[in-house]
Amino acid sequence: MATLEQALTQAGYTVHNVPYASRIATVEQLSETAIGPAVRECERDGAAKIHFVTHSLGGILVRNYLAEHSIPSLGRVVMLAPPNQGSELVDKLGRTWAFKAICGPAGRELGTDPDSICCKLGPGHFEFGVIAGNRSLNWIESMLIPGRDDGKVSVERTKLEGMRDYIVVPTSHPFIMRNRTAIQQSIQFLSAGQFAGPKAAR
Repeated sequence: MATLEQALTQAGYTVHNVPYASRIATVEQLSETAIGPAVRECERDGAAKIHFVTHSLGGILVRNYLAEHSIPSLGRVVMLAPPNQGSELVDKLGRTWAFKAICGPAGRELGTDPDSICCKLGPGHFEFGVIAGNRSLNWIESMLIPGRDDGKVSVERTKLEGMRDYIVVPTSHPFIMRNRTAIQQSIQFLSAGQFAGPKAAR
């Protein structure tokens, strides 16, 4: 996320680039240990507004945190390639040893079943926009995902009821946070509450 952090800093934002141990804890645990302290740090710094720009699982952590906590100074949220409705890869590979080792407990929670945490969290009741990618670097995994995808999540499953705006950019899941267009559009949404240019079909 360093490239995105630099761009946001240059745009005038004070940035907290939050690391978290995604392979050793559940979504609920990670949302408390990663999002909670970051919010409190921003509040101690006197932030008038606290915005979020997330990648992949990070979007689910923010959704989970906001379902449990109120942030009076909450601003806008941009989600990059979020598995908002889960990913078919988890359905098909989640029980394999390799998947468990790479993605950990939180990754295994991101399936498409109605009882998965992605689906149980429901609509977003905050101001947010979604940026999806539609290029894949892994054609084998893409074969397991219906429709257009970024190699990990289908374009369709990045969508979430309640989103203010939505766009698709030609990039892959691992690199969307370094994509120039995605970065520019993230800054645009934080500033204006909408993306610039033509909109993707919802």
